[in-house]
Amino acid sequence: MLLPAEIIRRKRDGHALAPEALAAFARGLAEPDGPAGWSDAQAGAMAMAIVLRGMDSAEAVALTLAMRDSGQVLAWPDARGPVLDKHSTGGVGDKLSLMLAPMLAACGAVVPMVSGRGLGHTGGTLDKLEALPGYTVLPDEARLRRLLHDSGCAIVGAGPALAPADRRLYAIRDVTATVESVPLITASILSKKLAAGLQGLVLDVKVGSGAFATTPADAEALAHSLVHTACGAGLPTTALLSDMNQVLGHTAGNALETADAIGFLTGDTAREPRTLELTLALGSELLLTASLASDAADARRRLMQSLDSGAAAERFARMVAALGGPRDVLHDAQLATAPVQRDVPAPQAGVLQACDVRALGLAVVALGGGRLRPGDAVDPRVGLAGLRPLGATVAAGEALATVHAASDADAEGAIQALQAAFTIGTAPAVPAPLLLGRVAGTA
Repeated sequence: MLLPAEIIRRKRDGHALAPEALAAFARGLAEPDGPAGWSDAQAGAMAMAIVLRGMDSAEAVALTLAMRDSGQVLAWPDARGPVLDKHSTGGVGDKLSLMLAPMLAACGAVVPMVSGRGLGHTGGTLDKLEALPGYTVLPDEARLRRLLHDSGCAIVGAGPALAPADRRLYAIRDVTATVESVPLITASILSKKLAAGLQGLVLDVKVGSGAFATTPADAEALAHSLVHTACGAGLPTTALLSDMNQVLGHTAGNALETADAIGFLTGDTAREPRTLELTLALGSELLLTASLASDAADARRRLMQSLDSGAAAERFARMVAALGGPRDVLHDAQLATAPVQRDVPAPQAGVLQACDVRALGLAVVALGGGRLRPGDAVDPRVGLAGLRPLGATVAAGEALATVHAASDADAEGAIQALQAAFTIGTAPAVPAPLLLGRVAGTA
C-alpha cells in the first residue's frame, strides 16, 4: 500500500508522482473512511505540496483521470443532440452559465452542465441557482435524464457518485489557500466534465485582478493545461482567455446575479455589452465544434435568435420548474432581497481607472455571500449592484455601487472595501479588451 505520508513527502521534495500514487490519492479522497483513506489534514498537505512544487503534464493528466474514475462516468446514448458544456475558471459577477446553457439547448445541443459552488473570492453557479427557492442542485440520475430529454439543459452539481475525489478536495482547497494551482484547477474542472460524458467543451479562462490567473502568462499556461489534458482524454476542447480586471456585468452576489441572468434571457433588462459578447463568443465555439452552425456568423445568429424568440428563456424556465424552483420563474423568481441597501459614494471626482476585483469578491464573501469554511451557509440576498464600469466618469459622492447587506455594520465594511478597491484619476481610461486569446485542440 502507498502510504499517504510518503506520497506527500515525494511531492513536497519536488518529485514527479507516478499514476499509481495519484490514483491512491484520488481513492483516499473518495473513500476517507476506507482502509486507504486520507484525512483532511493529509489532503490539505498534499494540495499545498502540489501548489508549491507543481506537476508536469503527465502528472496533471494522471491526476485528472484518477479523479474522474473515482466515481461514476455518465454516458448519453439516447441524447437528441451533441452533448456540450462550458466552464469558467472563476470570476466576479460571472453568471454566464445561467444564460448559455438554455441558449445552447435552444440551438439543438444537450447540456448536462455540472457546476460548482463559490471558490475563494469567486462566485459559484450552484449558489446562484439556490437563490431560487426550492431549486435542487442534486437530482437523481433518472430525474436528470428526464430533464435533459424535456428541456435540453440541466445545471446541477456533481452528486456524490460523480468525481467524489474532486468534491472533497474542492472544499478543502477553498479554505487552505490552495486554489491557485494550474494542475489542481485542471484536474478539478476536467474530472467532472469528463465524468459527465461530454462531446465538446469550451472553457472561459479568466485573467486579471479578479481571476485566479492574474497575468496573461498564467492564464495561457492554464488554458494550455486544460486543453492539452481534455484533448488527451478524448474531449474536443477550446479555451478563450477573457478579461477579469473589472466585474462582468453590474452585479456580484447570488440573488442579484440570478435576477440579472433572468433579465438577460427575457430581454426585460438591457443586456450588458461585455456579458453579451462573451456569451456569444463561448456559445459560438461550441456550436461550431458540434457542427450546429456553418460558421461564426451563423453561430452568433442562432444564439441571438434563441434569445430574441424567447426559446432560451423558456428552456431555462422548464429547467427551473423541473428542479423544484419557482414555476413562473421568468415573471416571479421569488428572490429574497437584503434588508440594508446603501450606496458607495465616490471619495473624489474623476475617471474610474482601475479596480481590485478580487477585493470586490472578498467584500461579497465578507457580507455572507461566500464561505470562510466548508459547509458555511451562504446568504443569497447580499452582494453588490449597480457597479460602475472602468472608464466611467463619476462626481464626488456619486454612487460607485450599491451594497446589499444583512446589517448596517456589514454594509459599512463593504463600503470601505469598495472605496479602497477603485482607483479614481483624471486621465481617460481605456479598459482592456474583453477577449485576450484562444487555445484550441482536437481529441
